[in-house]
Amino acid sequence: MGRKRQIEGVRASSGSTIEINFYYKGKRCRERVKLEPTPANLKRAANHRAAILDAIDRGTFDYAVTFPDSIYAKKLKALTEQNSEATLTVASYLDDWLDRKIPTLKSSTANGYQKIINGHLIPQFGKRPVNAITRTEIKSWASKLQCGNKSIANILSCFRAALQEAFEDEIIEQNPLAGWVYRKAEPPKDEDDIDPFSFDEQTAILEAMTGQGRNLFQFAFWTGLRTSELVALNWGDIDWKRGVISIRRAQTQASRGLMERTKTKAGTREVKILAPAMEALSDQKTWTYQKRKEIFQNPRTGERWTGDQPIRRTLWMHAIRTAGVRYRNPYQTRHTWASMMLSSGEHPMWVAQQMGHRDWGMIRRHYGRWIPDADPAAGGRAVAQFLGKNPDQTIQG
Repeated sequence: MGRKRQIEGVRASSGSTIEINFYYKGKRCRERVKLEPTPANLKRAANHRAAILDAIDRGTFDYAVTFPDSIYAKKLKALTEQNSEATLTVASYLDDWLDRKIPTLKSSTANGYQKIINGHLIPQFGKRPVNAITRTEIKSWASKLQCGNKSIANILSCFRAALQEAFEDEIIEQNPLAGWVYRKAEPPKDEDDIDPFSFDEQTAILEAMTGQGRNLFQFAFWTGLRTSELVALNWGDIDWKRGVISIRRAQTQASRGLMERTKTKAGTREVKILAPAMEALSDQKTWTYQKRKEIFQNPRTGERWTGDQPIRRTLWMHAIRTAGVRYRNPYQTRHTWASMMLSSGEHPMWVAQQMGHRDWGMIRRHYGRWIPDADPAAGGRAVAQFLGKNPDQTIQG
């Protein structure tokens, strides 16, 4: 078979779109039309391109009418409104970029991007032309931010993604954040934010609770689930015969009642239901099992919890005060489970898998102080198995 004849200025962009290339005001423009790239449609696109070129020659081409969703059309509109030689502003571009990204993002991610754009990027760079932003000024600004490196990384990650798309759309000549990250020097922390509850504190907290609240937190203490995973659980997720619960969904405050995927791929997992957690589930049956939907409900509304904030306000803060326990947030139940498992000698890799981590590197970094040192008899079993010697024997000099 011979090669397909190429049609000048048009090409298949995807299985459902065709790209049209042309020059307008000295700039190469590439726009997509929603047409399956069949031979007939490619010819139609070529005719459309010919009409565009003719309109450009006659001075009657209206970019916004021909391509109303085009980012370059919006750029031209901004140029007209500003009546200057300035290019598209950062504010205009970021607003448009986020509108296009939202359908592809998790609700929590979109909410985070919105806060970054409105709270940081637009106040600082909003009036600046997109193509005038430099790495030097971003670095100078980042160094003055009153937040930690993790927050700075999140801010710059959002900005980097937006600028990368501007680069790919030929709005800017290069992405000033490509291949670059910023970290400011931070003093060493005396303590990290992992502050688990002792067993006595757990007991006091649970004794200050009743009914569904007690069941929720007894289950939390003995499964190590994230709050977003707890509130998304349904009764159908439990395998009673195998004694495991399937973690497949999460629900955050930002998702506004909509279920999302777990935080990471490794987060989709099966968690072993230990005896105290099974006890809490069995008691919870009295409250919600007949609905055959969510396991844990807000006792005030009779509906699924919408996130961690209502749990904190409705149950947690009151229980902490009543128990006389030093305040820590509910997420510390997850750290408590990890510290209990590791200090009891459970294998770090099993703990990592139960918590939804890909490997045990995070366990080693954050929970290392709860991993016991090797016992005095460590290695003895290997000596006995492979050399047939009594582990207590010593090498004679």
